[in-house]
Amino acid sequence: MLAIGEFSRLTHLSVRTLRRYHDADLLVPATVDDASGYRYYSADQIPTAQVIHRLRELDVPLAEVRRIVRSADPATRADLVADHLRRLESELARTRAAVVSLRRLLRPDPAPLQVELRSVPATTVAAVEGDVELDDVLPWYSGAMAELDALVSQPTGAPGGLYDNSLFEVGRGHLVVYRPTSRPPRGGRVRPVTLPAVELAAATHVGDHDDIQVTYGELGAWVVGNALAVAGPVRETYLVGPRDTADPSAWRTEIGWPVFRVATRAAVAGRPGGTASA
Repeated sequence: MLAIGEFSRLTHLSVRTLRRYHDADLLVPATVDDASGYRYYSADQIPTAQVIHRLRELDVPLAEVRRIVRSADPATRADLVADHLRRLESELARTRAAVVSLRRLLRPDPAPLQVELRSVPATTVAAVEGDVELDDVLPWYSGAMAELDALVSQPTGAPGGLYDNSLFEVGRGHLVVYRPTSRPPRGGRVRPVTLPAVELAAATHVGDHDDIQVTYGELGAWVVGNALAVAGPVRETYLVGPRDTADPSAWRTEIGWPVFRVATRAAVAGRPGGTASA
C-alpha cells in the first residue's frame, strides 16, 4: 500500500487533487484507515490515476472521466475519448479562426480592399440547390459539390455558390452550389439553373477562410461608402481553394454582392416635390 503522499509523487497528482477525486468517487483509495482517516492506494491504481490525469489535461469533465475509467469495454472507452477529442478539435478550430480574424482586424494600417464593379450576364450552370441550416453549410456544400464533380466532366470555369441573405440573418437560407459548363447535365440533385444577370461589387479574399468574414465586412463598408445597396444573394467564386491545393496561402475566393445605386438623402430632397427618406 502507498500512502497518499507517495501515490501523489508517483502519479504527479497533488494530494489535494487526490482527495477531491476521492470525494467525487472518481479515484477511490484501496483502503482508508478507520482510526486515522489516512488514505492508502495500491500500485495497480497508478495507471488509472495517470489516465485520469491525462483526461483532465484535455478538459474532459469529471462525469465523463468517471464513465471512461469505469467502462470495462476498451472499444467504449476509445469511443468516449474520441468523441471528446473531436469536440476539442472543433473548439480549437473556432479559436484559431477568431485569432486570425482579430489579428487582421487590429492591424494598424490594413491594406485597402480592391473592389471591382462589373456587369455579369445571365448564365446557365449545373447546380444543386436547397434550404440549409447555417451550421450544416460545409457538409451540405461538400455533398453537393461531389455530385457536381461526378456529372460535370468539362467545367468551363471555377465553381461557386449563391448564399441567401437569410442564411446569415436567421441561420437558415437557400443555397445554390454550381459549376459552369456548356451543357449542364441532369442527375440526382444536379440540374440546370440560370443565374440572373447582375451588377456585382466584387473583391477577392486571399488565403485561409478563417477570416473571410473580415473581407465581407470590408466589402460591405465599401458598398455603403459608395452609395450602393445589396440587391440579392451573395455570390462566392472559388478561384483557388482546398480542392486545388492544400496550401491555404494560395487560396483565392471572390466575394460578389449584387448591388444597385441608391439615391442619397440630399439628392432625393433636391428633386421637385422630393423628400428625404431613410
